[in-house]
Amino acid sequence: MHHPKTLTMISNYHTPDLSPNQCGSNLVQIISSPLPPVWSRVRSFNNPQAYKQFIKSCEMCSGNGGVGSVREVVVVSGLPAETSIERLDRLDDGLHVMVVSIIGGDHRLVNYRATTTLHEIEESGGGKTVVIESYVVDVPSDSCKEDTCTFANTIIGCNLRSLARIAEKMAQAQSL
Repeated sequence: MHHPKTLTMISNYHTPDLSPNQCGSNLVQIISSPLPPVWSRVRSFNNPQAYKQFIKSCEMCSGNGGVGSVREVVVVSGLPAETSIERLDRLDDGLHVMVVSIIGGDHRLVNYRATTTLHEIEESGGGKTVVIESYVVDVPSDSCKEDTCTFANTIIGCNLRSLARIAEKMAQAQSL
């Protein structure tokens, strides 16, 4: 069962118009942590490796981490890429919305654009954070929608689970 605010977030930010050669998906992660520490990790455009385990390093190419900033990410070996050039298109600290586009690099994610939204669910015993990440990407001519989505979903799913582990450890440490 989805919380009404979750449904609003999905309809406002996570229902993209896909062209015939694109695919996309929504992934949801519930984290047993209040929203502020989770958002502080997610919004750190200059430090994605704080929770994204497939990133070896990140160097800012332009900007200071605000909207319009561009970063070059070096990915860990074993993935079918070495670098990704990414631009921060939107960062809303009030609504907890972040939009990032991949604008270059040596990978197969062409015209990739990800939207991440966070919102808090108040429960007895403390708050939880719902993280929703959706994306749109072109399907390579030598691939299919299913394979492209499976690849992106695997990476995003791992990142969201890593974010949950880190945030939940931080929340447990603060409650001790």
